Amino acid sequence: MLEYKLYINGEFKDATKGETFFAINPHDRSVFAKIPKASIEDAKNAIKSARISFDSSVWSSKSRDERSAVLKQIADKIKENSAHLQELEIQESGSTFKKSKDDMYLTYRAASTFSKLALADLNEELNISKEGVSKNILVREPVGVISAIIPWNFPLQMAIWKIAPALAAGCTIVLKPAPETSITALELAKLIDQTDLPKGIVNIITGDAEVGEEMVTNPLVDKVAFTGSTEVGKRVMQLASATMKKVTLELGGKSASIILDDADLDLAVDGSAYACYFHSGQCCVAGSRLILTPKNHDEVVERLKSKLAKMKIGNPMDKDTDIGPLVSEKQQKRVLDYIEIGKNEGAKLVYGGCVPKGFENGCFVEPTLFSDVSNEMRIAQEEIFGPVLAVIKAKDENDAVRIANASSYGLAGGIWSKDNDRAMEVAKKLRAGTVWINEWHLLNDFAPFGGYKQSGIGRELGLEGLKSYTELKHIHIDEILDRKKKFWYNVTVPDD
Repeated sequence: MLEYKLYINGEFKDATKGETFFAINPHDRSVFAKIPKASIEDAKNAIKSARISFDSSVWSSKSRDERSAVLKQIADKIKENSAHLQELEIQESGSTFKKSKDDMYLTYRAASTFSKLALADLNEELNISKEGVSKNILVREPVGVISAIIPWNFPLQMAIWKIAPALAAGCTIVLKPAPETSITALELAKLIDQTDLPKGIVNIITGDAEVGEEMVTNPLVDKVAFTGSTEVGKRVMQLASATMKKVTLELGGKSASIILDDADLDLAVDGSAYACYFHSGQCCVAGSRLILTPKNHDEVVERLKSKLAKMKIGNPMDKDTDIGPLVSEKQQKRVLDYIEIGKNEGAKLVYGGCVPKGFENGCFVEPTLFSDVSNEMRIAQEEIFGPVLAVIKAKDENDAVRIANASSYGLAGGIWSKDNDRAMEVAKKLRAGTVWINEWHLLNDFAPFGGYKQSGIGRELGLEGLKSYTELKHIHIDEILDRKKKFWYNVTVPDD
């Protein structure tokens, strides 16, 4: 059995109370690793380490080139160890071989991208400056100590989404992965330890909500970066407000995929299925609502039904598996409960809805399709985080936009159409942070990512994501050095 330790101040340590928990493979519910369970004391030690390291300026004083070089080292370590990391991530999260292989590349790419963004000079002189009067300079400085809490659906990738911009900005960080998927983050600690990053800059601990709340409330922390559910995000925001910490919150979604009348249905049907069922629907941007107009409604539903019947459910280690297990028994039960809710609400179960035969020992749920869904139903309004697609019929294009926006979430959306100009006009009307046209799930590390409404606060990735780990300072350099000309002083101070 694999065994791990916490990573605090550049050292690998057992939890202070000696408590542990186990990693469970959702494919067959087997136990394959023992993980230390951090306590509040461990969290405080990790935060103290990050605080001392930041205040010493050992990292923030490094040049942009030096920080970039270390990030490149981390990226290269991930690339060199991607096969091992992929195997572990499949075991702990249930990610399919195909999905996890892409995740390893995307994790490497994100680290590599931030090694490039670290070179950017974020300081600038405002054009309000006037020669002989003043210079006005905007300076961006690292915000300080970061508490980062990440979810279980993209464990390693989410770890880098927090660590890389924090390091690029000159911050120090304490990272807590989800209890369900702690292993790849702890493996990442081993790789980071092999680079030139000074001790104490990155600290990685495990733990439950109690540890998370310490990370959010501790007065030594300057910013909280959280990815997870909207419900927990609200709690994070509430707790962080006591000390006015900066927050970045990437939260839930109930994203709508709209197939317009002129769409290429070969592309739109496959794309909408990919939007919802990728990683068994365990994606914050999952296209879990599909909005159709009467013209193509029946054909699309039938095509989707046929597609789902062809998806291979199986061992996530198999290279040809399309649908793997959900991350845990708890998540499986949640999804199955929502399927019952959908039935009871009057939606029509077109396909799936059960644990697939032969996979009762794992945490599987069949890809599930509902039609005749009203947008007011719970399965259309609440984030299920599983392979459940709700098909909603709209009267026309305008009604489709209205339905799409009738949600408390606003993370993503998509439009399928052969007319890009028409699709662009619809995209502008959607209240969402990312909108795809004839595509889904593709993100660019140089472009900002985040949501409207209750899908979060702030942006990740790109220069916007990097800037969120900085404080903005305005420096005014006055060039009027003659007291007689500073007449505004006379409001308070007599001129001799």
